[in-house]
Amino acid sequence: MKDFSKLEKALNISFKNKDFLTQAFVHRSYLNENPNFRLSHNERLEFLGDAVLELVVTSYLYKNYPKKSEGDLTNWRAALVNAKELSKIAGELDFNAFLLLSRGEAKELGKARQYILANTFEAFVGSLYLDRGYKICQEFIEKYLIKDLPHIIEARLFKDAKSRFQEEAQERMRITPAYKVLDERGPDHAKHFIIGVFLDKDLVAKGEGSSKQEAEEDAAKNGLVAKNW
Repeated sequence: MKDFSKLEKALNISFKNKDFLTQAFVHRSYLNENPNFRLSHNERLEFLGDAVLELVVTSYLYKNYPKKSEGDLTNWRAALVNAKELSKIAGELDFNAFLLLSRGEAKELGKARQYILANTFEAFVGSLYLDRGYKICQEFIEKYLIKDLPHIIEARLFKDAKSRFQEEAQERMRITPAYKVLDERGPDHAKHFIIGVFLDKDLVAKGEGSSKQEAEEDAAKNGLVAKNW
């Protein structure tokens, strides 16, 4: 069993009911291999944590940015509570070391692990809320998640890469980017697309994904890097 006291020490948070803390890290797959484990998986905690997270972030934005519109605040909140950002913070907090996964799931890295980490972050917030209440959740979220907000605003990360690439291309070059499928492979249920982003006839960058939308977003992100925008 994992030594969760190390996590408590690292976060300087002590749980009254240690089962809440452990359960936040129990992935459904772990119970398939350990059906007699005394705790359930973390999905109900994740459901609760998602709501707490949204309330804390929304309250913070509302109080600290009184002159910003609802649209701006909505975009900033979405940039803070999406799976990519939550999995990044969970990784920084070394949540990976405490996950309770099946042997098969433990070998899966990449996007699958990203989603598990993001869900675990939400479950942790849910467990913290049940065990210690709203105020400690608020302190935890502001300390570890909302700290990224100034960078998100400054780098305009609240906009998706396609929007940012189009804005830059139109502003700098008066050109609207075009996306074209360069390659498509795999069966219908598991397609893989390679898409190029073009400025006029020039191929700027390529992107890959399991959908055209995902590949276009990846191409735009790589285009921003290629153009140093």
